[in-house]
Amino acid sequence: MKILIIGSGGREHAIIRRLASDTPAPELHAAPGNPGIAQLATCHDAPVTDLDAQVRLAQELQPDLVVIGPEAPLVAGSADRLREAGFTVFGPSAAAAHLEGSKSWAKEIMAAAGVPTAASVTVTAREQLEAGLDRVNPLSDVPYVVKADGLAAGKGVVVTEDRTAAITHAEAVLTAGGSVVLEEFLDGPEVSLFCLSDGSRVVPLAPAQDFKRALDGDEGPNTGGMGAYSPLPWAPKDLADEVLRVVARPTIAEMAARDIPFVGVLYCGLALTSRGLRVIEFNARFGDPETQVVLERLTSPLAPLLLAAARGELAEDAELTWSEDSAVTVVLACAGYPAAVRTGDPITGIDAAEQLGAHVIHAGTATAEGALVSAGGRVLSVVATGTDLEAARTLALSATEAIRLAGSHHRTDIARQGRRRRPGRARGERMSTVRRRTARNERKEMDA
Repeated sequence: MKILIIGSGGREHAIIRRLASDTPAPELHAAPGNPGIAQLATCHDAPVTDLDAQVRLAQELQPDLVVIGPEAPLVAGSADRLREAGFTVFGPSAAAAHLEGSKSWAKEIMAAAGVPTAASVTVTAREQLEAGLDRVNPLSDVPYVVKADGLAAGKGVVVTEDRTAAITHAEAVLTAGGSVVLEEFLDGPEVSLFCLSDGSRVVPLAPAQDFKRALDGDEGPNTGGMGAYSPLPWAPKDLADEVLRVVARPTIAEMAARDIPFVGVLYCGLALTSRGLRVIEFNARFGDPETQVVLERLTSPLAPLLLAAARGELAEDAELTWSEDSAVTVVLACAGYPAAVRTGDPITGIDAAEQLGAHVIHAGTATAEGALVSAGGRVLSVVATGTDLEAARTLALSATEAIRLAGSHHRTDIARQGRRRRPGRARGERMSTVRRRTARNERKEMDA
């Protein structure tokens, strides 16, 4: 089988690494890829944003399957263009990818499908902000949750107890020409679950948890993700079944009923609240860095699974197999991330990290004069496995610390609380707020 993967980040490197371990291994091509991907696949100079170049490359290669990794080309219509050219594509159409491209439209779909989610208000003008915050945060209930209603690479969300900071973020989004979704705060730990869909049938992968805050202790600004782990020993054993029943299948059915079949990965960002399961957000692709740990644990072949979904032949009773080992990934970010990032710094020590037993996923790297250098905010993702979470996280941290990148930073507490029955939220709110919010939620249910 010949597979073309569109993308250049850590998610795509993780997908390609897992595909390369299939038996027999497919012939792998990437556009544009990165230095880590180039060790496993043939890379081609077709930018993620150039849909014409992607079609021309596919016509040249004639792949059996095209896998589109990032959200931007999906929302821009890459899958549509490639399907129109006659190729089998794993990835939703532009219309279906609108689930990620517009949070307010995703709320509409959830409401129509009866999917439980946070109450919200969409705001398009400054004069609507105060009333909107009051509606979703009655009695000055905090934290405030403010989301840019569009693609923001995981960094368009502010969760804060400071009303002024919430308004400032919302105003910045509005000034830039966007709209804002104001949401009710959801208590409880967060879970990410990838669900593969062929437009009508759905198959879940293993749950994971990621860490959005930049600093230890869930402090600092939101990022695209600073680490993740899987499995979740504290999560309900029937969590995937519940998500299928309550979230994924109703959503896929609603999309199909609107003649917008969703083919690809429905990323379900969830909160296990005091009132039950709630959807935080949908994404239309594999998440990063959760992909690194989920695919690390998948032992059944990946290529046939993606191909079946792309062809509309997904078997819901397919028995996926998973390693009993735990997997942890720690993201190494460049100086300044997630604000003004510094790129072009040399990277050394990857061989030393891998000699310890971990493997290193390239997310934001490039080569300059034959040397590996940083080329993005999240530069590397160090993945390790172990018989339990503590063993995996210890190895991941040791391997991360073997890598040298001037000014870089990483979190040291990824998966530290993973064995607790109900660890704190990855967003890092104050526990006093959680208790206050939980008590109020027990007395009321807000209208969606």
